[in-house]
Amino acid sequence: MSESVWLREDRPRRDAPPLTRERIVAEAVALLDEEGAARLTMRRLAERLGTGSTTLYWHVKTKDDVLELALDAIFGDVPVPPPGPEWRTGVVALMSGWRAAMLAHPWSAAVLGGRPLLGPNVLARTDRLYGALAAAGLGGARLAGAAHAIANYVIGSALMEVGARGGADERDADGYLARVRDRYPHLAEHGRLHGDGWDAAFAQGLEYLLDGVGRPGSAARPEAQELR
Repeated sequence: MSESVWLREDRPRRDAPPLTRERIVAEAVALLDEEGAARLTMRRLAERLGTGSTTLYWHVKTKDDVLELALDAIFGDVPVPPPGPEWRTGVVALMSGWRAAMLAHPWSAAVLGGRPLLGPNVLARTDRLYGALAAAGLGGARLAGAAHAIANYVIGSALMEVGARGGADERDADGYLARVRDRYPHLAEHGRLHGDGWDAAFAQGLEYLLDGVGRPGSAARPEAQELR
């Protein structure tokens, strides 16, 4: 992967042609929402913008640039929770918003891997997560590890849900498991996660994770200083 778009200085705007980065990103998000990341090419994006590839390349060097910018743009829609007296409330609100953004843009979870995520919207929300965990009494490697676990849980949950939406009919899957119930007795007894159960399962899983963050051995306090 080439150098992140966030690590390069912008060209002076006075030299720029009429096309703007903001317009490029908005059109890229629309294209990604409609057709997915596999269909995104610089040529197709230029065509949608009604411009030539040369003009587009003046603003963004590669498809990776476009994906990084688009990812940061959608995370700008995630509300940042205000400071509060209980650290878990802020984390739940922030991570629920993060998940909602990825589900609204199904291509996003699949293209997150291997990207530095240095855009201002992602960094602002990651900083808020760090602030909440610091308010819980974590610091250093413990804090970074907890933030990593929480973020990966949210990304993985969204990725699994998006995949399930596009998979085989759930009745077919349930029918198959009924036929092979002797091989998988626990699945047969307790059932699979269905389409109307994703929200509750996500919320419960996040609570389990935060219970671990807040246990005495983690050095996190259930009630601590205000979210910073």
